[in-house]
Amino acid sequence: MPQPAPDDVPVTGTPFPPDLHDARHLWLKAGLLLAWAMVSFGACYFARDLQQMVAGWPLGYWIAAQGAILVFIAVTVVYCVAMDRFERKDAAADSAHPSRHG
Repeated sequence: MPQPAPDDVPVTGTPFPPDLHDARHLWLKAGLLLAWAMVSFGACYFARDLQQMVAGWPLGYWIAAQGAILVFIAVTVVYCVAMDRFERKDAAADSAHPSRHG
């Protein structure tokens, strides 16, 4: 039995339409990067106002040294959760409409 050419194989393995995924993905990424940039650079802008002592260290130093890193970790977690939710939602919608597989 001859093997079908790659052009004859229907594309059924894509989890969601690329146009919808790209728009949601880009808005999510832009929002999270904006939040991270605001925390990272906002701490520098307000550093003189944040010179209160917390546990023996100036608050401005702590935010610049640790806070931006913690926010980056939170951004990564939020991104993973949101993308998982997007993929689950798209998979559920795709299984509800099997005719989309063409």
